[in-house]
Amino acid sequence: MTFEELKDKALSLPLEPGVYLMQDKSGQIIYVGKAKKLKNRVSQYFQNTAAHTPKTRKMVSQIDHFDVIVAASEFEALVLECSLIKRHMPKYNILLKDDKGYPYLRVDMRDEYPVMELVNRVLGDGASYFGPYGGRSTTQRVIDTIRLTLKLPGCSKKFPRDLGKERPCLNYHMNNCDAWCQLSRSPAEYRARMEQAMMLLQGKYTELADAIREKMLASAEALDFEQAALLRDRLRAVESLGQKQLVTAGSMANTDVIGYYQSEAKACFAVLHYVDGNLLDKDYEILQPSDEEEDAMGALVKQYYLARGAAPKVILLPKPMEDAALFEELLYQNLQKKVHIRTPQRGDNVRLVDLAQKNAREEAERVTTKAERAMGTLGLLQSMLGLEQPLHRLESYDISNIAGTDIVASMVVFVDGRPSKQDYKRFKIEGLTDQNDYASMQQVLRRRLTHLKNGDAGFSAMPDALLIDGGIEHANAVLQVLNELGLSIPTFGMVKDNRHRTRALVTPQGHEISISAIPAVFSLIGTIQEETHRFAITYHHTLRSRRVRGSKLEEIPGIGSKRRETLLKVFKSVRAVENASLTALEDAIGKAAGKTVYDYFCKKREEETP
Repeated sequence: MTFEELKDKALSLPLEPGVYLMQDKSGQIIYVGKAKKLKNRVSQYFQNTAAHTPKTRKMVSQIDHFDVIVAASEFEALVLECSLIKRHMPKYNILLKDDKGYPYLRVDMRDEYPVMELVNRVLGDGASYFGPYGGRSTTQRVIDTIRLTLKLPGCSKKFPRDLGKERPCLNYHMNNCDAWCQLSRSPAEYRARMEQAMMLLQGKYTELADAIREKMLASAEALDFEQAALLRDRLRAVESLGQKQLVTAGSMANTDVIGYYQSEAKACFAVLHYVDGNLLDKDYEILQPSDEEEDAMGALVKQYYLARGAAPKVILLPKPMEDAALFEELLYQNLQKKVHIRTPQRGDNVRLVDLAQKNAREEAERVTTKAERAMGTLGLLQSMLGLEQPLHRLESYDISNIAGTDIVASMVVFVDGRPSKQDYKRFKIEGLTDQNDYASMQQVLRRRLTHLKNGDAGFSAMPDALLIDGGIEHANAVLQVLNELGLSIPTFGMVKDNRHRTRALVTPQGHEISISAIPAVFSLIGTIQEETHRFAITYHHTLRSRRVRGSKLEEIPGIGSKRRETLLKVFKSVRAVENASLTALEDAIGKAAGKTVYDYFCKKREEETP
């Protein structure tokens, strides 16, 4: 379908809630969204595309056709949207990685010899389920730690099938198991130990420790010191486990605090799990940054809790979630549990959210390299400028002069976001005596791009974009040179604010792109602009100082260019020549010439003395 056909179809949609599925030419679903009113929401994609974010513009450019499903209510639309996103995993939806899963820990106390086992989902079989935890390795670590703490079996034997068939294995001799495979141990003892495991899984460390302590004291009073010693060791293990708070909060949390942070290179979705005000665990995932930060957080919250099949009593968010009330209803239907989604404005909960945000930021920055950060910034800049090609090489130009004298220009090169100083170039403007920045800039670009077309050494690299110090007129001046030479290179003027900082980029056609809202891009362009200006002004000052420095020596009769060069080489500065002794001057350029210079500066000093 053409763009106009897509627009017409969108305008013909009903003002009803529903879900829309954007598809490309191959029929692949690339985006799934929900709407309160399908006509209003879908038609927005095909109205003012310039107002879209770069990601949305790219997505719209790939839409070949779309389908809609009308829902009975906005809530039904939300349910359908979540289901379709999980099924199709569209490339333009914000997605959590779906490969690690959220396993549960299962215990069926109805068995004669119950065991702790790792399972992928909750079944309605009457067993007890704990979790979900952060991943299979985390869940297995929970099982292993509780098993070692309570000295439960960790071998492959099945009970009661294998009871008494063999002698105790190495685990018993390493004091990691109480030899439950022997006939001397009863099913009642085993069940009592598994009930203690259940207490640990429920987070009842204190209650279990008190119960073990009571039995230990009773054994000591009965003079059964061997049993008391065994209970003492178990008590210490349980207390140590409680202090470490090993068991994650998947099944126990009563408050989850969400943090979301994204930089130019990485994003992080973090969840802090709290039980009775105590932080027990952190879950996080590193993602690619999104153009719609607020929408990203809401999408991730939905996916996270629906995939886990568990949720706390309260979920605290750093920013409001558009359809929080609908999602609360969906969680209630799925979990038979009332969940409150809140965005705190004051008090302790605000500090908890700040902590979650800080955790998300630290995790994102921890895994981001300098190169990734730079490339992420360039990717943002590329999207903002609407360019198809990556911005590998940026060239920036500036003119420097004072009242039309010593007119120079600088060419500064940034490769992959970093200055490439070996590629810097300086130009001395030729044939212009008046201050004319536009003509000067055209001369510089004409010389540089002619070298490019000729493949001259040092100029053969093609820039991906040109940044010109100045506004639309400067960009237009460069565009004329590009047209003259038959070249097509994206060109932008760097527009400054009243503090001489680049606040925006402007195209030769006058379209201004603000960069101040994105700190990383603002910083990069500001750095390029400052470096270009520094390089130009340094060259200008060098030429001017040479001219001013050489002028005094040129006024001395009989002293030619070779002797002037010798004097500057020996004495390093004109001031040093002025203050040099007669002997030193004669040694440098000969007796006659040395005396001429000495007498000249002596006479100058006499004339200047009042």
